Amino acid sequence: MTACGVIGLGQMGRGIARRLDAAGMLVAARDAVPGAVAAAGLSGGVQDDCAAADVLLFVVPSTAQVAAALDGMALREGTVIVDLTTSAPEASSRLAQDLAARGCAYVDAAMTGGAAGADAGALTLMLGGEAEVIARIAPVLAQISTQRFHMGPVGAGHAMKLVHNLILHSAFMATCEGLTLAQKAGLNVDRAVEVLNAGNARSFVTEVRFPRDILSGTMSARSRIANLEKDLGLASHFADGLGGPASYTRLTHAILARAVANGDGETDFSHLFAMSDALDKDIANG
Repeated sequence: MTACGVIGLGQMGRGIARRLDAAGMLVAARDAVPGAVAAAGLSGGVQDDCAAADVLLFVVPSTAQVAAALDGMALREGTVIVDLTTSAPEASSRLAQDLAARGCAYVDAAMTGGAAGADAGALTLMLGGEAEVIARIAPVLAQISTQRFHMGPVGAGHAMKLVHNLILHSAFMATCEGLTLAQKAGLNVDRAVEVLNAGNARSFVTEVRFPRDILSGTMSARSRIANLEKDLGLASHFADGLGGPASYTRLTHAILARAVANGDGETDFSHLFAMSDALDKDIANG
C-alpha cells in the first residue's frame, strides 16, 4: 500500500486526507493551523512527518506555497509530489525541474468538484506529467477522484484548470446578474432557475450551485470570494501570455477584485448573488 502524506487541511484537504486515511494510505498530514490534523478527524496513527511519504499531495493555495513547503524538506529519491492547486503552468514547470534535480517526480493534478467532491472522493482531476508517473500513483488518485484526464506534460493540468475556472466563474457571475434582473422584474427566482434548467441556459451553476448553496438559504459554497479572484487573476495572466482572447476573463476578474477590495474576500462566494447589484454599480462608477 502506497504511503501518502497530505499538506494542507482546508476545505478540500480535509476531505482528501480522510479518504486516504480510510483507505489505509495516509501516514502523515500537516497544516499551518495548529490543531488542524486533530480537527480533520484523522486516525491516531497519522503523523506530521510528511517526508516519510512515497506520494506527497499538496492542497494549498498555489504552487508557490508548494515550493516553499518543499524548500529544505528531506525528500527521499523517487517521491512523487502531487500538486492539487490552481496555479500558473510556468510555475509548475519550474517546480518540476527543481524536483527532478532532487530525484523526485512531479504531477500537477488540478481538481474540480469542490469540498463536497473531496469529501466523497468524487473529484475530477486534470493531470499534467509523465504517463508512467501518473500510472504509478493511479491507486492513490482513485481514492480521491472518479474522473481523471491526462492533459499532457507538466503544466497541462494547471492550464486546463485555468480554462475550466474562467468559464465556470464567468458563468456564475453571469447567472447572478441574470437572476438579479429576474428578481427586479418581479419573477420568482426559484421558478426562474427551473426555467433555466429546462432550457439551454442550464449549467452546473443553475443545476447545483444555486439550488443547493444559495436558494436553499445555506449560503455555503465552501470557498471564499478571494479564491475566485485569485483564480481569475491567474487566468487573465495566462490568457494575456497566449495573446488572448480574455474579455470575459478580465471583466469577471474586475468584478471579483472589487468584491475583495470592498472587504469581502473572506466571504463565502455564494453571497455574490446578493452582492451582484451593488458590485455592478461599483464597477459602473469606476
